[in-house]
Amino acid sequence: MKLAKKMVLMAAALPLVLGSASVMAFGGKGHHKGGHEFGGKCGVGLDKRVMRKLDLTDEQKAQLKQMREDARSNMIGKSSEMFAQKQAHQQQVQQLLLADTFDENAAQALATQMVEAQTEKRVKMLEQQHKAMSILTAEQKTKLQELQQERAEKCAEKFSERQQDS
Repeated sequence: MKLAKKMVLMAAALPLVLGSASVMAFGGKGHHKGGHEFGGKCGVGLDKRVMRKLDLTDEQKAQLKQMREDARSNMIGKSSEMFAQKQAHQQQVQQLLLADTFDENAAQALATQMVEAQTEKRVKMLEQQHKAMSILTAEQKTKLQELQQERAEKCAEKFSERQQDS
């Protein structure tokens, strides 16, 4: 098997393996302490703490709130479709892994589908972030970049401390 195809297959299987491993590592369902740094304190989004520091106008707050509500209702509308797609991909991965012989073409096609779905989600997320940034003034954007840089530095320090402890 060519190296590139092996890498694509690994890229397809890796999220499934890491997803289940991370659930187990952080205590499974309902345990919210672990992993908080990546999407929460160490994330680069517009959380409530950052929004307070940006001194948003009431109009900006209303626009951002409307964007969040629109995105939420859009996600709710597509959640069953996305879940079904994820389940189908997982079932196809299982079929590939449990087959008597490895079907490289099927693995390539599945990996491509999974990458395309992930890319589509990422592009939509970036579009939403861009829309949110377009609501901010130039000064607020500068302040946001400073806050994000501070947060990134703190997270890097915490990460290096954890690496030294282990």
